[in-house]
Amino acid sequence: MTEPNAQNADLTALKIDRSRKADAPRRWTKWLHLLWLLLPVVFYFAYQLTIQKVAPAVKVKVGTVQMITGSDAATQLVATGYVVAQVKAAVSSKATGRLRVLNVEEGDSIKSGGILAELENDDMKADLAMAKANLKKAQADSLEAALNLARQEKLMQSGHTTQEVLDGARAASQRAEAEIAAAIAGVQSAEVALESTIIRAPFNGTVLNKQADVGEMVAPFGSAASAKGAVVMMADMTSLEVEADVSESNINKVIIGQPCQIVLDAYPQAVFNGHVKKIVPTADRARATVLTKIAFDGIDSRVLPEMSARVNFMPMSQAGTEAVTPVKVFPKSALTMRNSKQVVFAVDNGLAREVAVQVGRQLGDLTELISGPEVGVQVILSPAGGLKSGDKVEITN
Repeated sequence: MTEPNAQNADLTALKIDRSRKADAPRRWTKWLHLLWLLLPVVFYFAYQLTIQKVAPAVKVKVGTVQMITGSDAATQLVATGYVVAQVKAAVSSKATGRLRVLNVEEGDSIKSGGILAELENDDMKADLAMAKANLKKAQADSLEAALNLARQEKLMQSGHTTQEVLDGARAASQRAEAEIAAAIAGVQSAEVALESTIIRAPFNGTVLNKQADVGEMVAPFGSAASAKGAVVMMADMTSLEVEADVSESNINKVIIGQPCQIVLDAYPQAVFNGHVKKIVPTADRARATVLTKIAFDGIDSRVLPEMSARVNFMPMSQAGTEAVTPVKVFPKSALTMRNSKQVVFAVDNGLAREVAVQVGRQLGDLTELISGPEVGVQVILSPAGGLKSGDKVEITN
């Protein structure tokens, strides 16, 4: 009786569970639906990453958010120019000859009348010596003629000579005096010719550069072929001023005596005080500018001719005073509009990032930044109208 029960139990265990087979397709269908939902998202992010890597970077120029001093913020007008010596000369020779002696080098200071150089002048010295000898001979002849005239006058008084002989002695004496005058003029002419071979400093100044070397031919104004016209260039360093071009539209902001602050490109941290010395009474038609001359209140040894400089024209009310509160600024050309808001585009790891800003005063080419990027952040100058956050950018000089 027990065997059939065991067989029946085994057969029951071998039955197929159809409910389990029906559950499996349902799970696979759920995963498949989920995959179809995720694929567009995956493709979208993959596309964005591909575009960012493959798309060429937009080449841009950048400026930097920075802090400026209160005096710079109070500036009414900013102009650029160069340091120029008002007393400057290319010193040349009056005579033509070979340069024998050059007594100075670049940077040497020399007093007015000091000898800068000397040409070969042995022939001039010989001519001077001959002129002096002719003068002595003329003086001797004059003495002889004067003695003969005195002797003839005494003889005439005693009746031992004739009037004709006396007149001849008087004429000979006058000729001798004229020969002395001619000899003196000859000496002076020889001295001038000799002096023409000696090149002297026309004023107290500093040698800026040499334009001829020993052994070279020197001629007045370079009139001879292959000859140098000037030996040295020198300038009076106490006459240094800044010549700056001011736009015609802003020249009404400049007046004589107006205080200025001068910043040299070579020493950006140093500020030199000055004032407007002269406004040249003519305009440059091509550039629409007026030349202004700004004098230094105190000459510094660091100031050299032809240095480039920036001039801050200060308000007359601030003469002798200086604002001390620093101001955060950025280049004016970086400001643009997006969705009726003022924004700038900062450069962040090679990508453009839009930043909303609140601005204040216009300070020349700079704009006061009340809120926005921090100091040191690079901002894109003149951003294109289609530029947006996330665009790849490449900084160019």
